[in-house]
Amino acid sequence: MSVIKNDRLLRVLNHLPVDRVPVWMMRQAGRTDPEYNQLKKNDGRALEKLFADPEIAIKISLLPKRLGVDAIIMFQDILTPLTPAGAGFHFAPGPILEKPVRTMAQVKALRAFDPGVHLQSVSQILKGLNTELKGELPVLGFAGSPMSLAFFMIAGRSPNQKLAEVLAFIEEQAEITQALLDWLTVMTVDYLNFQIASGAHAVQLFESFADVIPLEIYKKFVQPTHEKIFSALATTTPSILFTKESPHLDLMLQSGASVLSVGNCIDLEHAQKQAPEMIFQGNVDNKILADGTKADITQAIQKCFEQTGRKNHILNLNHGLLERTPFENVQHFVNAAKEFGRIE
Repeated sequence: MSVIKNDRLLRVLNHLPVDRVPVWMMRQAGRTDPEYNQLKKNDGRALEKLFADPEIAIKISLLPKRLGVDAIIMFQDILTPLTPAGAGFHFAPGPILEKPVRTMAQVKALRAFDPGVHLQSVSQILKGLNTELKGELPVLGFAGSPMSLAFFMIAGRSPNQKLAEVLAFIEEQAEITQALLDWLTVMTVDYLNFQIASGAHAVQLFESFADVIPLEIYKKFVQPTHEKIFSALATTTPSILFTKESPHLDLMLQSGASVLSVGNCIDLEHAQKQAPEMIFQGNVDNKILADGTKADITQAIQKCFEQTGRKNHILNLNHGLLERTPFENVQHFVNAAKEFGRIE
């Protein structure tokens, strides 16, 4: 792999010294950016078409470069690998699945696929980003966790309005749930290793509903998928586990991920004391960027740096940028991160 000019993120991931804490943001390429919104409006196609079009996906992925971030994450959706499996979504405007998963027969009907054949667009995006960047910044890949994908498949749409229904299904239909998670775990390992082979310098697994999953369900169904996935990924490439506002640091530490992206509910200083060698990512509250002043954002960043001592830390948010976030606040976040993240 070519030498990366701004290698701060990769240096932290490999426990090497840096001149300042690296910074990037989840959902940095998306709805908070007026250029993205204009580009999407001009294009006019549905979201799933943008995700599948390498040329436009590369263009969108690169928009945050002008903010001065230390990594580019590919513009894609966690639902992308479900289409070749026979459980494709379309966006109207949120994701819709024609037939929510209800039976074991549906799980058994899911098709195994070769990402190199059926998801060539993802490889083209990652390779194209590296070509466009010419080694300027590292490129990140990602996947939705098996449970995050299962939530969508059971709900048949965005699960936020159907959380009680989804959790009831998981408990009442444990056998179907387990079979679905087993299938998704194998698929996710293949998908992430495919991204690594296509040029991702690091990959992140999104456990997007960790904040609403009861501990017993997390231990029984979620934790085993994390441990299986991280033990099966290419060891040459760092892996990040993102658990949305989950307080269960002990379980995250057992996952096998080389980086933990933690929510605002985790005190970074306490986390570092518990695991001095672990790299932590986060954890400025995204609501502060959406609703706070520039002074509030600066204060939140400084608090993060005080907690970590700027050691083994990648500055990010507790989860993705909220749609209502003013773009000038996004820029201020990066500027302040650079100003106050310097290491003497």
